[in-house]
Amino acid sequence: MTAKKKKKSKPLDERDMLKLEIARELGILEQVENEGWDSLSNAMCGKVGGLMSKRLRQGKV
Repeated sequence: MTAKKKKKSKPLDERDMLKLEIARELGILEQVENEGWDSLSNAMCGKVGGLMSKRLRQGKV
């Protein structure tokens, strides 16, 4: 068995903050914090990305 390496955390930029805000609004923030973004389904990742794109286009960031 191999141990998982902890990734070095980098400072969050505006897009990362937006992604976390959207995850909180969708009710998946706890899952993301505990299991990571890889634990989400493709559909949920698409939903997060779509909402990010929409907000960026509208200039709400």
